[in-house]
Amino acid sequence: MPRWLIRWVLNVVGVIFTANIIKGFDVTFVAAIVGSIILGLINATIRPLILLLTLPINLLTLGLFTFVINGLMLWLVSVLVEGFVIQNFIVAIIAALILMVISSVISFFVKD
Repeated sequence: MPRWLIRWVLNVVGVIFTANIIKGFDVTFVAAIVGSIILGLINATIRPLILLLTLPINLLTLGLFTFVINGLMLWLVSVLVEGFVIQNFIVAIIAALILMVISSVISFFVKD
């Protein structure tokens, strides 16, 4: 099985796990699959541009504004994918933080 497929499946599981532990973040199985794909596309295309545009504020906050950007990207997925529901922006930031930790653990164990 290709490593990218293993990482993607584990990220889908991570989205479902995060939705189960955070109140205000609800996701169906199909929405988790589609949302994971959309989140990957958004993180590969839109996120670098947003990070570049917000570089001054990111430098002033010593990188903490990145959490806000990650929450914004996750919230954008909730707008685009039906069944991927995030109640408010604070929930999006917390969920993005948990997903970031899960993704880092996956990247540590599943090398490219």
